[in-house]
Formats: sequence, C-alpha cells, structure tokens
Amino acid sequence: MDAVAVSAAPLSTQHVVAVARNGAAVSLDPGARAGIDAGRTVVDRHLAGDEPVYGLNTGIGALADTRISRDDLEQLQRNIVRSHAAGAGEALPAEVVRAMMLLRARTLSTGRSGVRVQVVERILDVLNAGITPVVPSRGSVGASGDLAQLAHIALALTGEGSMLVGNAPRPSADALREAGLEPLTLQAKEGLALINGTEGMTALGTLALGDMGALLAAADVAAAMTIEAALGTDRPFAEDLMALRPHPGQADSAANLRALLDGSAVIASHRESRHAVQDPYSMRCAPQVHGAARDAHMHARRVFEIEMASVTDNPVILPDGRVESAGNFHGEPLAYALDLLAIGATGVASISERRTFWILGPGVSRDLPPFLSTHAGLGSGYMLAQYTQAALVSECKGLAQPAGLDSIPTSGSQEDHVSMGWTSGLKLRRVLELVATVVGIELLCAAQALDLRRPLVPAAGTAAALAAIRKRVPFLDQDRDLSVDIAAATEMVRDRDVVAAVRAAAGPLL
Repeated sequence: MDAVAVSAAPLSTQHVVAVARNGAAVSLDPGARAGIDAGRTVVDRHLAGDEPVYGLNTGIGALADTRISRDDLEQLQRNIVRSHAAGAGEALPAEVVRAMMLLRARTLSTGRSGVRVQVVERILDVLNAGITPVVPSRGSVGASGDLAQLAHIALALTGEGSMLVGNAPRPSADALREAGLEPLTLQAKEGLALINGTEGMTALGTLALGDMGALLAAADVAAAMTIEAALGTDRPFAEDLMALRPHPGQADSAANLRALLDGSAVIASHRESRHAVQDPYSMRCAPQVHGAARDAHMHARRVFEIEMASVTDNPVILPDGRVESAGNFHGEPLAYALDLLAIGATGVASISERRTFWILGPGVSRDLPPFLSTHAGLGSGYMLAQYTQAALVSECKGLAQPAGLDSIPTSGSQEDHVSMGWTSGLKLRRVLELVATVVGIELLCAAQALDLRRPLVPAAGTAAALAAIRKRVPFLDQDRDLSVDIAAATEMVRDRDVVAAVRAAAGPLL
C-alpha cells in the first residue's frame, strides 16, 4: 500500500501500518472537505451567539463553567495545547506517533470536531514530510482521550516542542521551516479538537494487532517443530476431535498444525510406537492455548475496527447544528481489549517455554541429548536459553496484570473515572516484544532437535522453517554465544521470515 486517502471512512489496520511503519503517502480525500467545512460552519455560528458552549467559549474539564471572551478564544486554544503537553518519560517510537496522527486526521475529517480543513491538511503534510513530533510516553490516563500525548503532537504542529528529523530531535519551528511548512495557527475549538480522542490507545492497539497476528502464526510453527522433534503425535489435532469443541481459534491453530506436520517422515517413523501413551499438555493442548489467544485477537480486532470508524471527540458537532458533550473519549473498551491481548500473548509465551523445557530435559526419554548438546556435560547446549525464556515469561506475567481495572480521579474529580488504557497499550507493546523472543528461542531449540533426528525428514512446512532458521543460525555443534542466535531468531519472528518461508513451501497458514 503506497498511498492512503483520508476521509470520514474507517481506516484499516493495513492503512495504519502502511503509514506508520512503511511511510505511505497520505492525502485528504476531496470528498471530505464539504463535511469538514460544514462542521466548522456550525462552530462559527455558535461563536457568533452569546450562549456558553463547552469547548468553544468556555474553559475545559473542571473549568467548564468559566466563560471565555471572544477576544481570548485563540489564546485559549494555545493555552490548552501548551498546558496539556505535560507528558513525561522516554519518547514514543515514531511509528506510534505517526499512527496517532493518521487516526486523528481521520477523526477530524468526519466534520464532527469543527476544525478547518487546514488543520487536517497540516497533519497530513507533516506525515508526508517524514518529520515526527517528539511525544513523551507517559501521562495519559485513557479518558478524555490520550490528552498529554495528543497535546505534544498539537504543540509540534504549532511550531513549539520538538520533532524528529531522521533520528535527531530538532525544534519544531526549524523542522517545519526546513520542510517548507508554516506553523499551524489554532482558531476556536481547534486546540481542544486536536487533543481530545482515543487515538493514542487506538494506535498502540492497531499496531499490536498485526504484531500479535504474526506471533500467533510463528507460535504454531514452533509448536509443530517441537512436537515433531519430540517424536510427538499429530492425532490430537484431528479435525473431528476439534469439532467436538468448536472454538474458532482452536480450530484454526489445529488446522495449522495439521498442515505443518502433513507428510512428516519423523512422525510416520513412530506413529505406531508405544513410547508414550500421551504427549504432555504443552504439545497436545497447543491448539487450545494458542486458539484462546487467537480468539482474544479476533475480539480485539473487532473492537479496534469499531474504534477506527468512530468519533471520540468532545464536544461533538452534530449535523442538526447541536454541539453536545459526550463520553466517547473514554478508553475502557480499548483498555479491556489491550489487556486481553496481553493475557493471550503471555499464555502463548508460557506454553512455548514449557515445550522448550521438555525437549531440553525430559526429552531424553525420547532419545534427545540433554539440553540438545552434542557434548552434554562438556557443553551446556541450550540450557541457558530456557533460563532466558523463564525470565521473559515471568516478566510477561507481571505486565499482563490488567491496567484497565484501575482508575484515579483527575481534573478536580470532574473526570472521576478513567480507563488507564494507555498503560494497557504500553504494557502490551512490551509483552509482544518479549513473546517474540520466547517463541524465537523455541524455534532455535526445535531446529536443533530436528537436525538431531536426521536422517529422518521433517514435513514440508517444518522443513521450510528449519531451512529458514539455518540461513541465519547454524547448527549448535559446540557451545557459543547464544545471545547472537537468540537475537537473530527473534528478528525472524518479528519480521515474519519463518512464517513466510513456511507459506512459500507448504501453503497458507490461518
């Protein structure tokens, strides 16, 4: 996807990823201009009257009852942006900020926020220029939207704060000037419109959806390789058995395992063997655990698809001319979805570590050397790789505790219940990073074990995964610095290299 046209129409995950990560060009759909102008006309009409209207000629939050004179309306918007740019901590990755900007431009394009067309165009100009506001990562409580983070974006658009030019932070005024852009001058309602929405949580969740989808496919590949290398059986994944408990995610994961193990000479070599009546749960129940995470992923996708088609501003401009305060900025639906994704991803990491543990230790009962070492005792093989998995899984468990259950009142208790969904999103992002490493380590160990099974030949799907891994990581014939191998395997999970190799050789995975 090389270009994205922004309008009132919903964005997709693919749109967000294309702009946030791949630098796709953005433009304002010509058809959106009439709706934006109509919303601004409503704002102007109310400003010409004497009635107080929240956010147009009043203070905000707990100061909503304070009337602002016409002469001070532009200063009010500048003050809103400056005062709310109160974030702290390390800066967000550029991809998150770019996703937020795209999503906010889409919301403003609905005409429900009452901004001028120039505001939307300036956001898109900055995206196309490849300069990115520097946005601190902490400060949102996930209600009234992600105020602090969006305010830092708005601040940069006005020529204050900082922007990244390449990887170097520069004063926003300089970055804009060098890009041939003028700082944005805010008019009535526009500062509030730029900062009031759930686009921060939505950006974190939308990017996470793609990352988790890749992890789920990689986890099925790793499980298939481990089951095969452990001389496990594929019988528990039979379609008629899965139909007895028809959860969609479980069915999809089992279908992947059947496809990945189809035609395996390794499994055929012991299909009638009496070496084990049952495989351990970490192998036999892989579709049930992976499938539960897949179902969580499907639920979260529905939530974020709705959010990317929503208006989360406050107040909102309605077609009949009303300007109404509402609560669509509350992040609880997103918080719960983000927390659920973190729980599901942690479960995938937990069972992956268990499978790895099994082939490193108990696997000796099925003729695998201790810790998959070719010189066990003199060498430790992959012993410490499982330690790393254990540490990362433990960290994931702590991070997966739901943040969306918390609430701390803000704004003098005007905002007396908040979602903490931003924290849920940040934690999820870290969980997915850790899970990619856990699954990468399982892939390394499973590849080692499959090589140890030679001359038995793996299935086409698992053989393709093994070949892809061996392009980056050689067989462990003697102890070496495993951190380099782990980093390479993690990168292959994140970049979808292993899954892509499987799909090229054995067909699509669900």
